[in-house]
Amino acid sequence: MRKTCRHLADGREVIYYDILPAPERRAQDTRDLDPRPTSAELRHDPVLGAWVMYGSSRQDRTYLPAREECPLCPTRFGQETEIPEREYQVAVFENRFPALSSSTGGTVGTPPGGQGLLEWSRSAGRCEVVCYTDDHDATFAELGPERVDLVLSALADRTTELSEMKAVEQVFCFENRGREIGVTQAHPHGQIYAYPFVAPRTEKMLASAQDYRSRHGANLFDDLVKAEGLDGRRVVISTEHWTAFVPFAARWPYELHCYPNARVPDLASLGPAPRSELPAVLLDIFGRFARLFEVPAPYIAGWHQAPVRRGRDELALHLEMFTSRRANDKLKFLAGSESGLDAFANDILPETAAARLREVGQAPGVPRV
Repeated sequence: MRKTCRHLADGREVIYYDILPAPERRAQDTRDLDPRPTSAELRHDPVLGAWVMYGSSRQDRTYLPAREECPLCPTRFGQETEIPEREYQVAVFENRFPALSSSTGGTVGTPPGGQGLLEWSRSAGRCEVVCYTDDHDATFAELGPERVDLVLSALADRTTELSEMKAVEQVFCFENRGREIGVTQAHPHGQIYAYPFVAPRTEKMLASAQDYRSRHGANLFDDLVKAEGLDGRRVVISTEHWTAFVPFAARWPYELHCYPNARVPDLASLGPAPRSELPAVLLDIFGRFARLFEVPAPYIAGWHQAPVRRGRDELALHLEMFTSRRANDKLKFLAGSESGLDAFANDILPETAAARLREVGQAPGVPRV
């Protein structure tokens, strides 16, 4: 693999990942761009104990452009994009409309009358876009093992590099797919958020793992994967190095969690054997979601990784993937109980969802795992 770092017209970084042989990446971004936004900030919710991100520039981001105006496609004659090259394999660049954008952070203070409760901070961190392919009409499930392997190499590399930033506490790699999820770009891509805090859900996971350790003297995630394997009813994929299952208390109609059988804290820590098996496992998982319904299933897929400086001996790398679609013509909406109190009600039993995911089978052309 070759990694090439370049810069866009406004100073943002663009990074190319190529399987050799590939052309040198030398194209220049000649666009006349506005200065990079500096208004992003964090505000602390004292009731829930969580930070909220604010990025006013995101109001101006491109929303579902026409195919010929896609900013994630390669640059063509007369159509300059975020990718200056005429073709690319995998490209990562700093988001033009980020929720985190400041190069320096730290709590600044409280507004008048805040009485120490109303804290705000500049949002030190980084938001990146990961373009999986220059083919606008592709999906992750159609990439093929070699390209998925390259995407994973890019995610692992970015996890390592972003984790070295002084202000970053957690790195989250994820993909949103489908208008129903709220996607603003149809081109196949994911995102990376490098947070200057540990995300609320991860804080809950860490607290649960620590409590489990104190009560049982064992690791929560090791025992969870073992328990799901022994039960077997919710296991969808089981290989030498990976286990994918619908969780016992799944919140979404179709939800799948995928763990390496040997626990590691993040993508960069995967050993050669589980790493080499992972592309086929992912193509299997994404293929099953693609065939769940008569129409494409919207989904969110995210790699949960341990924070940079905490919980690395307790938390486990794993993929969580779910869809908000519960039937061909029905979506799961987060209404009063879910949105108001984060108390989920699900219409589909996890065992039923797992049976359906097993039923749709492995994607044609995907290597057996």
